[in-house]
Amino acid sequence: MRNTSFASMHCSLAQSLELIGDWWTPLVLRDLYLGLNRFDQFVTDLGISRNLLTDRLTTLVDGGLVRRTPYQQNPVRYSYELTDAGQELVPILIALTAWGDRWATPPAGQPLRFTHTTCGKVTTATVCCSECGEALQMDEVAPSPGPGGRTAPGTALIESVLSGLKPKA
Repeated sequence: MRNTSFASMHCSLAQSLELIGDWWTPLVLRDLYLGLNRFDQFVTDLGISRNLLTDRLTTLVDGGLVRRTPYQQNPVRYSYELTDAGQELVPILIALTAWGDRWATPPAGQPLRFTHTTCGKVTTATVCCSECGEALQMDEVAPSPGPGGRTAPGTALIESVLSGLKPKA
């Protein structure tokens, strides 16, 4: 169960975490990307309890990241697939996996590799500038308020940028 809700925070990251910010959800999304699509497959692969999985899938369906389609009647059983919004999360999950490969590699080594099918090469995801293609580094990116920027819960950064101050550490 979630202990905290970010629903009232005026922050795109907080709103994203409201949908995917528990331990199991990124793993369910990963399994969908890898081709699992049925409830029992998730339970078997992840070792997640059925009631917890039901809650996570319901949140993903309600949030528009996953589509649920009946494949059997009596009893009704469903298959699951990523929606367009869910598919857009896959590169983010691949980038997080690349970070894990670098900083939290399992003892036996990198468990999964990704091949870019366009060029046929094994790839390591990086986050790049949408304008110049250069890899983004923390000290080379400056935040500024967007059109929806305002002072509200979860927006200390916007408040400090609006006042011309650097955020406090």
